Amino acid sequence: MKKQFLNLGLLTAMLGAAALASCTDNGGDPVTPPTETEDRWITVAGALMGTNPGDGNGGTKVFSVSKEEAKNPDVRISVFADGYGVPSNRTARLQSSEDGNTLFNIAYTGDNGGEFSKYDVKGGAEYPKADVSVNISQYAGTSPRWVKLFDEDKTGIAVNVANIEANNAPGGSTPSAPFAYYRGTATVLALDLQNALISAFKQYQIPLTPQEEAAGHTIFRLDAPVLNQAGNKLLIGTWMRKYDVATGTTQGDYERLGTKTVVVDYPSLENPTVITSTVGFGDCSGYRSFNSFLAEDGSIYQATQRDPNGSHILKITSANQYDNSYVFSLDAALGVDDVYVDAWRYAGDNKAIALYTHGGSDQGYIAYVDLAAKTATKVDIPYDADLDFGQYQGFVVDGDEVYVAVTPTGKDGNIYIINTKTGVATKGATLVNEPGNHYIGIF
Repeated sequence: MKKQFLNLGLLTAMLGAAALASCTDNGGDPVTPPTETEDRWITVAGALMGTNPGDGNGGTKVFSVSKEEAKNPDVRISVFADGYGVPSNRTARLQSSEDGNTLFNIAYTGDNGGEFSKYDVKGGAEYPKADVSVNISQYAGTSPRWVKLFDEDKTGIAVNVANIEANNAPGGSTPSAPFAYYRGTATVLALDLQNALISAFKQYQIPLTPQEEAAGHTIFRLDAPVLNQAGNKLLIGTWMRKYDVATGTTQGDYERLGTKTVVVDYPSLENPTVITSTVGFGDCSGYRSFNSFLAEDGSIYQATQRDPNGSHILKITSANQYDNSYVFSLDAALGVDDVYVDAWRYAGDNKAIALYTHGGSDQGYIAYVDLAAKTATKVDIPYDADLDFGQYQGFVVDGDEVYVAVTPTGKDGNIYIINTKTGVATKGATLVNEPGNHYIGIF
């Protein structure tokens, strides 16, 4: 097996080539509604427990079936007994090709953390691995966050923030110098998924306003990048943190800033700027899945987490600015308090599926969302107190259908297929579980 570690000189040369290629490949492509893929595989993924039930720290297994099998409630899928173990010290960060025939993974933590791999999907536990891999850990660490862009499976983007430290005012390096800010070093890395190599790489600090930084606010994590419709900007979600500037300790309870997104040039990954919502006050980093989506009209929609007013769906215009006239509170739409979006997926034609909790509970629910009407309704399926979507990663959107894995921790569950025209869910194959384990996605 070949393992590639690219030096910075080679990265610079490759960056120029990537910029040239993008002039024809990415610019201004229209967003088309999801289409149905005949004979595609449906890969089911499950996370094994490590120390505690539901922690997902024991690794990841996958198993693939046909669409017909996935839709059949008489079919039983036992990913933990029969599946293929994807190399990863903890839960693997999986992505799939648009046709379901290729699985991509970046191992998370451990000796192989940061190693990208790709697999052919052949059915059942057959996932032959391509004979080439690339390790991005020396650039983005052993625990990078990453997603695949919606660019015909060409590019993955990995991001990271490391080494957050206090800095004195410019020109001052002694303890008596005035405090200036807390900042970490951000990494944004583009990965060529087809050739398994790094195509671009940038590192920089991303400042907030002087007033925000003086109060101890900083970007703690980046995640869930999305490419705009023009193909010239990458928008990256943020998870914010606030430090007590007098003691250096983090503050758990503080007045949050408006939701912030980092915007960088694409494909150069240069010139980071920060845009701020006045509607949402939570983070927009998601957790282990996509969190921002490009719609057919050129707008980008993103969900918030840890919002003191409950999760919102925010709108970013084609000019890469928040549309603060678009107000969509999921608390108001669902008629509950303290909604938290664990994961969600845009499904075309302004419709989406959201996995959420509310009222401070970990119990998960599914909502059918209309972004144009700004409505959300709970999907009618059986719910269980042990259903937790906190680590959920993958949805398959196939034409007018969205496939979701629904399993309470340690209990059997099912694949559910939700019609995006009606919001009606149909029970599919049974997902056989084991104590402490849970299913984390469909790919």
